[in-house]
Amino acid sequence: MTRNAVQLITYADRLAGDLPGLGALLRTEPWASAFGGVHVLPFFTPFDGADAGFDPQDHTAVDPRLGTWQDVAALAESGDTMVDLIVNHVSASSAAFVDVLDKGDASSSAGLFLTMSSVFPDGATEAQLAAVYRPRPGLPLTPYTLGGVKRLVWTTFTSQQIDIDVRSAAGRRYLESVLTTIADAGVSMVRLDAVGYAVKDPGTSCFMTPATFAFIEEFTARARALGVEVLVEVHSYYRKQIEIGAAVDRVYDFALPPLLLHALTTGESGPLVAWQQVRPTNAVTVLDTHDGIGIIDVGPDQSEPDRPGLLRPDQLDALVETLHENTQGQSRLASGAVASNLDIYQVNATYYDALGRDDRRYLLARAIQFFTPGIPQVYYVGVLAGHNDMELLARTGVGRDINRHHYDPAEIDHELQRPVVQALFALCRFRSHVPAFEGTFGFSVDDGGSVLTYRWQHGLSHAQLTADLATSSARIEWSALGEFGTTNDLLLNPPRLHKLGC
Repeated sequence: MTRNAVQLITYADRLAGDLPGLGALLRTEPWASAFGGVHVLPFFTPFDGADAGFDPQDHTAVDPRLGTWQDVAALAESGDTMVDLIVNHVSASSAAFVDVLDKGDASSSAGLFLTMSSVFPDGATEAQLAAVYRPRPGLPLTPYTLGGVKRLVWTTFTSQQIDIDVRSAAGRRYLESVLTTIADAGVSMVRLDAVGYAVKDPGTSCFMTPATFAFIEEFTARARALGVEVLVEVHSYYRKQIEIGAAVDRVYDFALPPLLLHALTTGESGPLVAWQQVRPTNAVTVLDTHDGIGIIDVGPDQSEPDRPGLLRPDQLDALVETLHENTQGQSRLASGAVASNLDIYQVNATYYDALGRDDRRYLLARAIQFFTPGIPQVYYVGVLAGHNDMELLARTGVGRDINRHHYDPAEIDHELQRPVVQALFALCRFRSHVPAFEGTFGFSVDDGGSVLTYRWQHGLSHAQLTADLATSSARIEWSALGEFGTTNDLLLNPPRLHKLGC
């Protein structure tokens, strides 16, 4: 399989217990033939901190409860492996910040962290502070006493996640140590988490500014020199995603998930077609991740509201309400300003529940994802067509936990027997092994706008998806590996490559 193959996104502990368990799982069927790579969500020390591993105390250490760097290297030897490089912040419990708490400016790590005065050395006006963009209400500042002096420390996300100065000597050394540690393990791809917020300059939004792009370009060059490809993770206005895509190896297509939900719940293809015509093709396509379903990615520009989004405000409002209805109100309990959400511009629910647990619509959504140019990734809950975990949500009070279920082996075996899950694995195998997806792409829409056709051709291999949004039906025709086939029912007769033996 090539990097065109489907990749799995998963926490090591929530699917397979630990890193060795994940490696063993991915070497067995039906997983082995379905996926050509894996994005392992944070396994650093600690993996179960204030933000499920996205607040590392030590970004260069594998949490011993999950395994070792040798276990990561073993994953990398068997397929493309992506890990997170959290460039914006570290845990407030990190050794470096604890030293700054104790010694203040006398600490050798003082230059690693940002405060209000380091970003605004001449002070800040109300307008400057109001212009700072962040993913939740309020200012990105938390009072801490550093060496006996009360200071305002920069905290973009939570008060436990301390922003680093990526342009300082200390910040550069820190990021270099993390990058080289990851590269030494044979990891082929890194995901730059929260990189849009990494550079702070007074008088700007401190989000995806020209200085941010410059930082990304510099960091990407360093990663490439180590043989590591870079995926940029930024939720933002869709035109920014196009701009980002032109500057990096890979960018997420975060607009696809809400646009597909809009199309499949209304039958209206216009916004999805418009995005298809301008979207970056060097994308990683997702429908679900460890975060919620992004709304900001298809809405108007948050910094310039007069710039329209891919969906109008009324369409966005209707989509959110439809998702709440499809989940029977469960997503409402996990989204917005409730349930400790870091990002109020996301709807928290599994993608399967967001589509009302409709098997055929769910498989159609996956088929469209797989036929859309880019590297497809499927979240572990999504690959098992998982339901909202209301028990975990009630226990933690964290909105995103509704889509972060802990599976045990018996539960996985049970889920693998469901027809919708078996059909999705068949679709994954199809996408991972058909050579046509390495070739040229074509797209068309009928005059009424309800039928979309996606075509791929590479040599003698071809694959075509005809998706009818009005009826949630699909037809796939293909030739590959000496086989020819057609299916009109993704649930009962998913495309199968018999030469794979599964």
